[in-house]
Amino acid sequence: MKSLYRRLLLVLVLAGMGWPSLGAAEAAADAAPASEPSEELLKTAAAAATLLKNEKEAPDFLEHVVDSILRLFNVSTSGNTVTHYAISALLFVVALLARRIVTRVFFPILRRLAAKTETTLDDKLFPALEGPAAAFVMMVGLFSSLRVLKLSSDADFYISRGSQVGFSLVIFWGLWRALAALLEHGNEVAQERGLGIAAFMPWIRKSLLTVFAILAVLLTIQSLGFDVKAILAGLGIGGLAFALAAQDTIANIFGAIVVAVDQPFKIGETVRIGANVGTIEDIGLRSTRIRLVDKSLMVIPNKTVASDTITNLSRFTRRRFEQVLGLTYASRPEQLQELIEAIREIVQARPEVDRDGVMVYFRDFSASSLDLWLVYEVLDADFKKAMKVKQEVNLALMQAVAARGLAFAYPTQTVELTGAALDRIAAAPASNRAAPR
Repeated sequence: MKSLYRRLLLVLVLAGMGWPSLGAAEAAADAAPASEPSEELLKTAAAAATLLKNEKEAPDFLEHVVDSILRLFNVSTSGNTVTHYAISALLFVVALLARRIVTRVFFPILRRLAAKTETTLDDKLFPALEGPAAAFVMMVGLFSSLRVLKLSSDADFYISRGSQVGFSLVIFWGLWRALAALLEHGNEVAQERGLGIAAFMPWIRKSLLTVFAILAVLLTIQSLGFDVKAILAGLGIGGLAFALAAQDTIANIFGAIVVAVDQPFKIGETVRIGANVGTIEDIGLRSTRIRLVDKSLMVIPNKTVASDTITNLSRFTRRRFEQVLGLTYASRPEQLQELIEAIREIVQARPEVDRDGVMVYFRDFSASSLDLWLVYEVLDADFKKAMKVKQEVNLALMQAVAARGLAFAYPTQTVELTGAALDRIAAAPASNRAAPR
């Protein structure tokens, strides 16, 4: 009785360990000492029996499909027969035909339906899912045809693991392409509506897809039975060293996030960052590229951009001009009063100028001029249009000054000489005297 019990127990243990035959198990049982099984051996046997029981009670989807097909053809033999090979080949051919139907019939119909809708999201989504769907159909047929055949336990194990990894990757591939299509559609919508986030959509897309790919790999590894937490813990020290070495890069990435959230500028706008003025050409994860006024390219780290003062020169609501007209001291008060009223009328008559914002005053008695202060605002924020208005106003001001017999002042200095200094100049030779001014 003890010998029989020992034989059955070792058969279970060795079956769970992958021994190829019962004969080997019996030989091992005969060679074992005639004693009661140890506690460790009992635990191992119980674990092996539980594993075999669970595997038998919980077959996967492909096993259900294969068993149903075998019952349909009334195949019940345990070995490989001609019927098994025929069914296996038939499943593979059906998979090829189904893949062709999916790519040549099903998805073209979906694309035609998508072309009739107003949104463009489905126009990007269906082509993106065509490849993963075709691969999924092909993998179902391939692994089903392999499951029909009665192979060794090692081959079944690797086929099972291969199908598990393959289906996981195909599903994640489809989700990845769907996410990419969704982000691309969001980028187009942001550009059409002129949203500030449109400039940051390329690197947002790269970041999200990278994070998704990493999560997909980790979930696939975990589905194979590996402890992802232990793997991540083992990478902790290396990750800390990497973070210390790449702290500038991480600071630039956080700077890019700050710029994306705050949105102080977008591609194509002219800005002043510190003392640099130029047009934004590209906003990346590490740096921002600016085309300066002299057409040179400046690359500024994003951490500098996020911490420096930014003046957006492309977001004027209107253009304000302030200037001083200096007239000579020969101007009479009534002439200045008349000129001030004429300047106000000239500027307010321009349809491009805000009438309520026009200010003209006799402001200062400067060292060499009588200063008239003029301020007005052009309603159009476009720089070229505003400068054209200012040019026309300046020409009209010159005509108004000339029409009243006035003149613009320029810096002058008058020197009066008396007494001994004047006598010395008079006694000096004529060639040394300076011409009077």
